Amino acid sequence: MKPLSFLLLLACLSHAADPKPNIVLIHADDLGFAELGCYGQAKIRTPHLDQLAADGERWTNYYSGAPVCSPSRNVLLSGRHSGGCEIQDLKRVNPKEGGADSQLGGDWPVSKQAWLLPQAMKKAGYLTGAFGKWGLGEYGSSGAPDQHGVDTFYGYTDHRVCHSFYPEFLWRDGKKEIINTPGISGHQKAPAGPVDDARYTGRKHASKLIIDEALRFVDARAADRQPFFLYYAPLEPHVAMQPPKEWVEKYPKDWDAVEYRGDKGYLPHSRPRAAYAATISFMDHNVGLLLERLKASGMERNTLVIFTSDNGTTHDVGGVDHGVFNSVANLRGLKGQMHEGGIRVPCIVSWPGKVPAGKTIDQAAYHADIMPTLCALAGVDAGQPYGDNLLPLWTGVSDSLPSRKPMVWCGGGYGGQAAVRIGNMKAIRRNLFSESPAPWEVYDLTEDRAETNDLASTRGDFIQQAVEVLKKEYQQAPGFRQLGVFAENKDVSAQPGMNVFRRLDQNKDDKLSFDEWKESPKAKANPDNQRRIFAELD
Repeated sequence: MKPLSFLLLLACLSHAADPKPNIVLIHADDLGFAELGCYGQAKIRTPHLDQLAADGERWTNYYSGAPVCSPSRNVLLSGRHSGGCEIQDLKRVNPKEGGADSQLGGDWPVSKQAWLLPQAMKKAGYLTGAFGKWGLGEYGSSGAPDQHGVDTFYGYTDHRVCHSFYPEFLWRDGKKEIINTPGISGHQKAPAGPVDDARYTGRKHASKLIIDEALRFVDARAADRQPFFLYYAPLEPHVAMQPPKEWVEKYPKDWDAVEYRGDKGYLPHSRPRAAYAATISFMDHNVGLLLERLKASGMERNTLVIFTSDNGTTHDVGGVDHGVFNSVANLRGLKGQMHEGGIRVPCIVSWPGKVPAGKTIDQAAYHADIMPTLCALAGVDAGQPYGDNLLPLWTGVSDSLPSRKPMVWCGGGYGGQAAVRIGNMKAIRRNLFSESPAPWEVYDLTEDRAETNDLASTRGDFIQQAVEVLKKEYQQAPGFRQLGVFAENKDVSAQPGMNVFRRLDQNKDDKLSFDEWKESPKAKANPDNQRRIFAELD
């Protein structure tokens, strides 16, 4: 039998002989692990993504870069884990902090020196397009798309503007394009009377415009036959829920006995469960349009398609009811948390004739692996990524990564958290901004992917192993708070802050719903702004 290294060499040589493959990277927003039919979803219809999985590989141990938006996108496009990249939390530009970009507002930008995937693809000879949600810096800032290799951009740069699918404007290559006058705010309430969805519907739905621009980009490449990298980042299923009415009507009316009035943030909807399902089905439809255009143009067989999500299903704000849809299956946690439900997400890889069809991959992988893998495929320098090259698994040369690096997550959101996965073991520590952070938790994900059996009391050796990884890998990014990940590991269960949290967490799910949170000291100190503050926890 020939050694694996020889087979890998043959695989690399075969790729070098082929024309440059086109690359389509699709990055959904807040799509949970079990919200696609091919991942066990029973109520929400996603035929196009289900077919994509049937035609390629479905990864079952794949993770996002972070449990929230901007850090996860930074990991995906840089190949660096969230403890070593530049955006480690959801943060706004603050004029009081000064700096060259301090007056621009928007999301905290990556630096001009950051080496991102579109830049690498451009260096490799690809034309690059990004369509949808950017979240790494406003136009005019160091993190703008045009500063990082994007030839064509159409969409949103600011994650808060993304809370509405009917904004006043979208960005087209650095210029604002007015699409709704006025735009629809993504945060309103309907305290009384029937909820009228038409009040929250504008003239032009952003998602329709964005997919049209992505298709136009594909058409142009079909004409000029230039290799391309297309980053499609739809907003769905992030709330507010504003799917086209015709998609809502595809789901049963008896799903919704109660209207959602906006009391938990974002926008009201007369049929919230149907609207949530419709939002995901509409996204699936738009992905289907893109896949069909590739096929119709004759480029399907030379195009690699990767589909994934930035984090798990949102906590139940904006009318979302994750329990009804079993959105994260039996996983613990939701968006914002480093338990499995917050970071384990779908990942589908398809490339006709190159990626084996109908295959399930159980190897652990995550967003940090995407950039080094795509750069290896394109034959271009990936900079200094942390992740591993998945190309041997994508192409069927191997079924595992024997030298898989530890998977690292560090984030400032939701009280400060860090997690490390090594093999099938995972350590997590929370409340890292507290003077006394929570004790380490340890789980064996082979036996307990629901994370119900904390092994920390008997696995001090693994905790030390995780700490050593973090000592090497975690570096506080400029502008972000230091995580107390190396504080003494002691039982803080009797401390007042933990007692308050546990008292508020009535259903014992390790998170606070709005009804639970509004009993907190911070909520009671801001009685007139509770819903706004809670909604902005995004």
